[in-house]
Amino acid sequence: MGVTKGDELIRATAQDGMVRFIGARTTELVGRARELHGTWPVPTAALGRALTAASLLGALQKNDEKMTLRILGDGPLGAVVAQGDAKGRVRGYVQHPELDLPPTAEGKLDVGGAVGRQGHIHVTRDLGLKEAYTGSAELVSGEIAEDLTQYFLISEQTPSAVALGVLIDVDGSVMSAGGYLLQLMPGADDTMIEQLEARIARIGPISQYWSTGKSARDLMEELLEGMEPKVLASYPPEFFCGCDRERVAALLKSLGADELADMRESQGGAEVRCHFCSQAHFFAPEELQAWEQELRSKTV
Repeated sequence: MGVTKGDELIRATAQDGMVRFIGARTTELVGRARELHGTWPVPTAALGRALTAASLLGALQKNDEKMTLRILGDGPLGAVVAQGDAKGRVRGYVQHPELDLPPTAEGKLDVGGAVGRQGHIHVTRDLGLKEAYTGSAELVSGEIAEDLTQYFLISEQTPSAVALGVLIDVDGSVMSAGGYLLQLMPGADDTMIEQLEARIARIGPISQYWSTGKSARDLMEELLEGMEPKVLASYPPEFFCGCDRERVAALLKSLGADELADMRESQGGAEVRCHFCSQAHFFAPEELQAWEQELRSKTV
């Protein structure tokens, strides 16, 4: 067993390209998201699964391409949103971070009940073009991994196995988090499918798997044993937002001089909080007034 030194994502192929594997350990990443958003246990688990999924989906992108995962169910948690890119940078949020729900009959966190079982999962790929591509599928359970499996089958016609897990400690902190995506390319035979299904069953719940201290490489070797896996990329995924004061300032200026004047007079300035990382950007009334004058002088 490898020694775990933190978060890691591995992208690999096996059986001469017939099997695609992406595995990620995201414990630190999810813990950071919990700190930033102040999420309670059920929202932490839902957001952690979505962020892990975003890291896996991001690994399928190239260069500066980004993807956005949106899970819009009818449950009390509201929207679950996560973004990822090919460099392992992910960010995300849940609409109601302070939701509290009783455990399921099995004593587990009720992520499915929080997300809801009616609704849709949307995956948007931003290829750097004017229009992004979005694929969608109906929710299966609200547990996110099963919903993503359904998405791949319905929207991309790719048989896939998706596992996502977050283990929460009694104090609400993140003990372990991570997941994997296994996909079969056209031409995969039944024997290969049966082998992978047996290994998936043997590994069991992925949140428990990570809690033993195993790494993404351990997971790859156990799932793809004897299939000659080839590692294509390996890097640490991280929570990274990228929002900055300059971008927020440009957004405020775009509202126009009258709106800026109203904010300055009624609120004594402007405070804009980023959805993705909860960071607040404050702009003093003097700054707003300078922008007002600048905008008005351009219209004279």
